[in-house]
Amino acid sequence: MYTSITEFIEDWNQEAASTQKVLDVLTDESLQQAVSPEDRTLGRIAWHVVTSTPEMLNEFGVKVENVENSNTVPSNAKEIAETFRKVSADTMDAVKQQWTDESLKEMKNVFGMDMQKAVTLSLLIKHIIHHRGQMTVLMRQAGLNVPGVYGPSRNEWSQMGMEAPAL
Repeated sequence: MYTSITEFIEDWNQEAASTQKVLDVLTDESLQQAVSPEDRTLGRIAWHVVTSTPEMLNEFGVKVENVENSNTVPSNAKEIAETFRKVSADTMDAVKQQWTDESLKEMKNVFGMDMQKAVTLSLLIKHIIHHRGQMTVLMRQAGLNVPGVYGPSRNEWSQMGMEAPAL
């Protein structure tokens, strides 16, 4: 749980940048990758991360502009990545402008549960981390090179002149 807006912004910047790295690797073809016909495609998950971020913020009481046509997944991977870039910047700006360190202690009813505003920001971060993990699995299945997030990915070890850890 966050005790300051600065603490959230630092975390958001790191996690949003990692998510942006993942989104920037997507290709138009890869957007159709799915685990099964009953599950979301890679494109649907990526678009969900993009569109749900402002939706969650608005639910939390941070006023931001929702993404237009949020129910229609773009067929262009670059559009998804570019839209997240804007959503990410809007998120940081809106939280900085609308909330204070003191307001993080306030209670808010969110999705039918009472919680501190600081907790809602933690939920936002955990939400993009969760879906980023799903995306990286589908990216591997689609044959894409997965970028490292908290350390090098399997593909990145050789670029550093090192051997990937044994399976």
